[in-house]
Amino acid sequence: MKPDDVRALSQDELNRKMVDLKHELFNLRFQKSIGQLENPRKLKQTQKDIARVHTVLTEMARNTKETDK
Repeated sequence: MKPDDVRALSQDELNRKMVDLKHELFNLRFQKSIGQLENPRKLKQTQKDIARVHTVLTEMARNTKETDK
């Protein structure tokens, strides 16, 4: 997921995406623990996607605080 793609989403969509990514990360960790993970790179990529979404959500919150002043 590209940062520009993440920034194009609304706040509700980002929150939904965050929940989906965290659920996917849980499933990937579970697969890894039982030895069924086919693509280990997917773990790291999912973690980075979660960080991107979290960063954009934080930016949005900061921007709304600054505009409220």
